[in-house]
Amino acid sequence: MLQLVAWSALIIFFYMTIIFLLAQVLEDNSIVDMGWGIGFVFIAIFTLFVREINLRKIIFNLLILAWGMRLSLYILFRNSGRGEDFRYKNWRNSWKHFVLRSFFQIFMLQGFIMLVVALPVIRVNAAAPRSIGFIDVIGLIIFLCGFGMEVIGDRQLNQFKQLPENAGKLITTGVWKYTRHPNYFGEAILWWGIWLFAIPEIDGLFTVIGPLTITLLIRYISGVPMLEAKYEGRADWEAYKSETPVFIPFMK
Repeated sequence: MLQLVAWSALIIFFYMTIIFLLAQVLEDNSIVDMGWGIGFVFIAIFTLFVREINLRKIIFNLLILAWGMRLSLYILFRNSGRGEDFRYKNWRNSWKHFVLRSFFQIFMLQGFIMLVVALPVIRVNAAAPRSIGFIDVIGLIIFLCGFGMEVIGDRQLNQFKQLPENAGKLITTGVWKYTRHPNYFGEAILWWGIWLFAIPEIDGLFTVIGPLTITLLIRYISGVPMLEAKYEGRADWEAYKSETPVFIPFMK
């Protein structure tokens, strides 16, 4: 397992370095967001073939493939022609030694987080083949619930923004009526489902650091807080905020 983690870290390092170099050419560091999902796909493919493959592993890795490719393609098409995301643009305008700092604080940091979050994936693929069990079924259900929430939230938001009359407005309907961040909530939930696949392994329980990291990161550091700060002070936002749970549906 440790050896496979080390090899995965090396793959992530080269992968994120390539993304970094491309970002410098394009002058757009926000392409790192597009590379996030694909990075996990690479890890899954690499670690899948280290031991014998069976139906359980195939199903598990198809989940990673579906999530990773969907997310990366969605971000690619969403950001096409829009230029650099406001978060990265703010850093570009305020950081000294911007290129060097970007390499470590954006690309390498995200690479490290990617490795930590991917620990359940590495653990499942590094293990000897086993048959599908009850806990795997629960994990699959949780993954599908989170994946569904993320997909529906992104689609509803995209459809909302395409209507000219909604320009500058906030979406407060559909799944956005139950949580201010359904796509982020879905992202966190699906990783808890992935983690359940690792639990049958003797040390699989300790890979809980993966879903815990992505949940805390999204909820308290880079996801929810940064997006909410963008709308802070707007009257419509404050009204929406007072009525809608920040993260977990029905829990204000």
